[in-house]
Amino acid sequence: MIVDDEAPARAKLRLWLRDQTDFEVAAECADGLSAAHTILTESPDLVFLDIQMPGLTGLEVAAQLDPASAPLLVFVTAFDAHAVAAFDMEAVDYLLKPYDESRFQRSLDRIRARLTGRHSANAVLAARRQTGHSTRLMVPDGEGLRLIDCEKVHALEADDNYVHVHTADRTYIVRRTLQDLLLQLGDERFTRIHKSAVVNIGEIDSLAPLFKGDFEIRLHSGRRLRLSRRYTESLFERTRR
Repeated sequence: MIVDDEAPARAKLRLWLRDQTDFEVAAECADGLSAAHTILTESPDLVFLDIQMPGLTGLEVAAQLDPASAPLLVFVTAFDAHAVAAFDMEAVDYLLKPYDESRFQRSLDRIRARLTGRHSANAVLAARRQTGHSTRLMVPDGEGLRLIDCEKVHALEADDNYVHVHTADRTYIVRRTLQDLLLQLGDERFTRIHKSAVVNIGEIDSLAPLFKGDFEIRLHSGRRLRLSRRYTESLFERTRR
């Protein structure tokens, strides 16, 4: 899959890949949001991912991916190599524009060596270190994706292999683990209150005791969640700050 907001850059990659019998271009995208959606729907083995794009950068796209199922990533940038130094060992490769066909062929050799044991979790985690905790979260919206501000997320509830992302007026269902979403969002605003639930601390309206040390949390939206006694001390400490 080729992702770049510049048509000539996509055309160059497509041309050089055309003669590679072991590669097939499954999709092309010109912006980050459509790229993220296509990665989820098409499940490519490999993505050439431009870093600097309007709306959603390549690093932000990578940071939103599930480390367990992410494709191999080759980052592409027109900026100095220091901008992607963190990916030299963690992505399959990076291409610094303008790169020539010889450099591209060396990248393909690296890719072929990695495809048999493909795993790109390190590149996703490295992207998160570069971008910091996400301020926006990608969620399904009909047949596509949309970005919502993380501060508008009130709570997260795990449901088997999915997570229900609750906002004030809507719930989105994403195929992620609760732990991975919490790592992406960070613990400055969010905290776990149950093995299957995370809450936005700023949205807590009140707490009422239940039994055996558990509490019921009422959010400003009216939603009620259970606070397990395992997490009470941690939450009380956070709310006293």
